[in-house]
Amino acid sequence: MGGKVISLCDSGATIVDDEGIDARKLDFILELKNVKRGRIKEYADKYNKVLCVEGKNIWEAIKDQGIKIDIALPCATQNEIDGACAQAMVKNGCICVSEGANMPSNPDAVKIFQDNKVLYGPGKAANAGGVATSGLEMSQNSMKLSWTRDEVDARLLLIMKSIHKACVETAEAYGRKGD
Repeated sequence: MGGKVISLCDSGATIVDDEGIDARKLDFILELKNVKRGRIKEYADKYNKVLCVEGKNIWEAIKDQGIKIDIALPCATQNEIDGACAQAMVKNGCICVSEGANMPSNPDAVKIFQDNKVLYGPGKAANAGGVATSGLEMSQNSMKLSWTRDEVDARLLLIMKSIHKACVETAEAYGRKGD
């Protein structure tokens, strides 16, 4: 759909590859991190034209380096995005944050996203599909069934529509329509 991953970080550094991290580069990262147990900085050493910000996570790098982003997918730790980083993300073009970790955005950051009409998917909502899929797997196992991919997708679609409906209704009931 035209999106591309441009950044990854570990505890030592953040890399930003404006050309995008394609399948070949991802293979290098998987080998680097899972087999060699290397550091993400080695990606910048291997590929030209890659920004490497040592000692900073991506959110701090966005704030300090003015990195432009459209979509943010925080997937590491709790409270990694604070108000200052959230403000920089908004300033640098972020229109959507979907959390892949438990509460990576602190309350100040969440308020900034909401105040600036950033599409914000908190971890509990953004991870609902994965949790629901695990539940479907457990159901199959306990009933000794094996559903086809289409059956699982159909059940998941119903679950996700139900979750979305509950979120929309709850937001409206609490005076936060559309949130």
